[in-house]
Amino acid sequence: MFAFIDGKIHSKDLGSIILEVNGIGYKVHTTENTINQVQVGEKTIIHTHLVVRDDEMVLFGFNSKEELKMFHQLRSVSKIGAKVACGILSHFTPEELTRNIYEGSIGNISKAPGVGKKTAERMVVELKDKLSAIDLASATVEPETQKEDVRHRETVDALMSLGYTKQEGQKAVKSLESETLSVDEMIKESLKLLMKS
Repeated sequence: MFAFIDGKIHSKDLGSIILEVNGIGYKVHTTENTINQVQVGEKTIIHTHLVVRDDEMVLFGFNSKEELKMFHQLRSVSKIGAKVACGILSHFTPEELTRNIYEGSIGNISKAPGVGKKTAERMVVELKDKLSAIDLASATVEPETQKEDVRHRETVDALMSLGYTKQEGQKAVKSLESETLSVDEMIKESLKLLMKS
């Protein structure tokens, strides 16, 4: 029904934003990635999908077409609904998820909220053949960059297991000069930064 909504970010909440258009506020359920990329007061385009249920209509929206496309892909997997799909895309970017599916990384995928080992296995089986060459190319990175991404991911995962949010962990890791640090050293340095803040 709605392909996108062009409006101003009125407010942000846990798991949703309010998008104001001509004096009307649309509540849009979304991912942490999208929430972190938009700012209150700014005009933006949110790519949307309307889910109609027996007792309500729920609008889901994303900051990018890539995230919306992956949302649809995830919902095509048996037993993955809209809320679980949003939770997965709060944990992974579309590129990260594509790479994990392509590599069959069941352990990594099952770390997303609402995803157990069986669901992760279904995602790999049902989505791997659906990913286009463009999806795979965009998820492919140079070996050194990939190695760094793995260290960053492991550090953020460790910080999340200690009670910090993904966004807090990512912010701390980005503040580090991490080229020569091991994962253990990155965790220690990140904890110092987080405790200071």
